[in-house]
This record gives sequence, structure tokens and C-alpha cells, in this order.
Amino acid sequence: MSEAAPTHHLDFLVMALKEMVGTVVSDKMQKTVVVAVENRFPHPIYQKIISRTTRYKAHDAENNCKVGDRVRIKESPPISAHKRWTVTDVLVQGMKSKEAAK
Repeated sequence: MSEAAPTHHLDFLVMALKEMVGTVVSDKMQKTVVVAVENRFPHPIYQKIISRTTRYKAHDAENNCKVGDRVRIKESPPISAHKRWTVTDVLVQGMKSKEAAK
């Protein structure tokens, strides 16, 4: 008597894609922006709030992000050697973007 292993309708689990909100700090590359994401957390011992900034290179297909814009980025498959994020939408335009629009 050999029993077959139970088969499930889900052969693998799909993880949710990460999303972050940050500020564009550089737009000098073509179709790429550098987004600074600030993470605030309490120090494990002293409980003082610490801010840690991480910079991510994100793909901006239309080149419509400018320095100072507040954007939402989403995790994506690797686009290049350093790009693993994509800009999904611009939440707030920065001061330079507003002046250029006038």
C-alpha cells in the first residue's frame, strides 16, 4: 500500500510586494530616480527615537519625477544591477516641480 502525497491547489506561496513612501533626492539619471526612505524606530536599549535613511534607486519610465517629490515605490524584479524598485505614483510634487510647471 503506497499512499500518494496530498496535492494542494497552491504549489507555492506568493509573497506580497513591498511598498514604501519616500522623497526623490536625485533625478540626474535617465529613467531612474534615487528615493530616500526614512525609517524611525526606538533604540533597543535607550528608547530614543532614531531616524535611519535608506536610499533606493527606482525606475521612473516617464521621467516625470523631480527632486523633492514625495513618491510611492514598489518592489519589482531586478531591472538593472542596482534597480529593484519602480515608482508607482507621485503623491506630492516638490517645490522645484511646482516652479517648473509655472
